[in-house]
Amino acid sequence: MKLRALDAMMISLFAALTAAGSFVTFPLYPVPITLQTFFTYLAGGVLGGRLGALSQLIYVLLGGAGLPIFAGGRAGFGVLVGPTGGYLIGLILSAFVIGRLCENKQNPNFAWILASMIIGTAMIYIVGVIQLSLWMRTSIAQTILWGILPFLVGDSVKILMASLVILKIRNVLPYVRSGRRKIVRLSI
Repeated sequence: MKLRALDAMMISLFAALTAAGSFVTFPLYPVPITLQTFFTYLAGGVLGGRLGALSQLIYVLLGGAGLPIFAGGRAGFGVLVGPTGGYLIGLILSAFVIGRLCENKQNPNFAWILASMIIGTAMIYIVGVIQLSLWMRTSIAQTILWGILPFLVGDSVKILMASLVILKIRNVLPYVRSGRRKIVRLSI
């Protein structure tokens, strides 16, 4: 895959923003509430599927390699195989799905962007709940009580806010329009 300098910069930016979002944490056991998903939604909506997923993959790999950029300043491979690892892996899938849905529709409206983020969130929940259930040795139903229900309100707010941001910046930032990667010079 050949990346332009702007692509590499944007991928790095969203990996860094996701890492920053992990430091805004509300501790909850076994899965904390963070702002990571907000930046994952933006990564998919702004960068598209392939580049958005790449930004999240870089974030996960850096944290897995030992940089303390996961929730609560945690790091390492142990986090990825622990109770919250599925949610982190789900960020990659989520950004890809959101990005593909947004870039495959010419001029997506608010409802389309919102729906893509809801589907992307479902990807995070599915992968996260499966790993959490295996790790905690509980039923899927019990795991949903711990791994999804406490997050529904917060994730709904993040989805709404990210959808509004994407809708607004799609009109002023040509980089994000329908997956096209072109630079437009703006004159003032």
